[in-house]
Amino acid sequence: MRIVIIPSGFKESLNAERAAHCIEAGIKRVLPEASIKSLPMVDGGEGFAETLVRVTNGERVHLTVTGPVGDPIDATFGFLGGTGPRTAVLEMAAAAGLKHVPRDMRNPSLTTTYGVGEMIAAALDLGAERILLGCGDSGTSDGGVGMAQALGARLLNVQGDEISKRGAIGLLELNQIDLTHLDARLKRVRIDVACNWHNRLCGPKGVARVFGPQKGASPEQVNELEVALERYANVIERDTGFDVRQAPGCGASGGLGAGLKALLGAKLHSRYDIISQYMKIDEMLQQCDLVFTAEGSIDYQTPHGKIPSEVASKAKRRGIPVFAFAGTIGKDARVNYECGIDAYTSILQAPSTLEEAILLAEELLTDSSESAMRTILLGYRLGANSINEGHAS
Repeated sequence: MRIVIIPSGFKESLNAERAAHCIEAGIKRVLPEASIKSLPMVDGGEGFAETLVRVTNGERVHLTVTGPVGDPIDATFGFLGGTGPRTAVLEMAAAAGLKHVPRDMRNPSLTTTYGVGEMIAAALDLGAERILLGCGDSGTSDGGVGMAQALGARLLNVQGDEISKRGAIGLLELNQIDLTHLDARLKRVRIDVACNWHNRLCGPKGVARVFGPQKGASPEQVNELEVALERYANVIERDTGFDVRQAPGCGASGGLGAGLKALLGAKLHSRYDIISQYMKIDEMLQQCDLVFTAEGSIDYQTPHGKIPSEVASKAKRRGIPVFAFAGTIGKDARVNYECGIDAYTSILQAPSTLEEAILLAEELLTDSSESAMRTILLGYRLGANSINEGHAS
């Protein structure tokens, strides 16, 4: 049996490479001689920069930046190897990811993307001619204003003074965006952003309502975030001419997509389109009998640009069955059958706390992979027996 493993990561738990290793280990308990190829996928979040640096034989850069709650944190970005313009590859999660927000401090009204701007400045200092930035796994909802401030933008209140607070809450007093002192080097570099193309900034399906609760926002804070981002969008449209409310990708990473597009002149791309330039999925699927994929959660949002659905759609065009693992199975997960996922399961086999699930994630995924492979093999044998009986009759 020829098997391809193409997983995403499990947020705050397993990166894509570790997830692929666990799935392979589980399969080999059942089929030690199986032909297995792995292609860990990154969706712009954790692991995006590291993976692209590795597959292109690039170089890493380590630095200290301002974390999402204002404390210094260690971060990493890199430069792609190969020819072409000197390209820095960054992931916003390295500077402003949810993993950097302590659980007792999760309030997306207060967290900032300031460290993302510091990473961009560091890349410019090192001669970047192009910046490739991944959006995903964010712990922020400030619309990218922290990033812009780190690069010289001024966010002013009605008195003409800098807004007094970092984070989305500061947007409630925003009256004007002054880009006069924005780092001039930004005009000479191309910024490409890998983001979830389906994420919108405002409205019923905007980032405040869809992702705010995942980042720790209470219902009251969700409403506050929505008001703040609407005000932000109004000021952006008046001062820059961009309408970012419903523009594709502008809701990525708590509205960072909007800030990148409107304030820095970046071009937003479907993260899958960016990733597929470096990760050759079609080549992996050319001779394949079965695909395994994985992500932290499978639910109604999965078909909207998440790795499992993108992988499944490619596999379906070749008639290849797809099995997906998830940490949790969420609301309306059945819609994933329509996008090409043939079966899915949670790796949790018994009730557990989130902390326990994270701690035991490797063991749980490996065991689930073994169980799934045994079930698939049973079905294969039953099918073969039925065919043999038909021939005998």
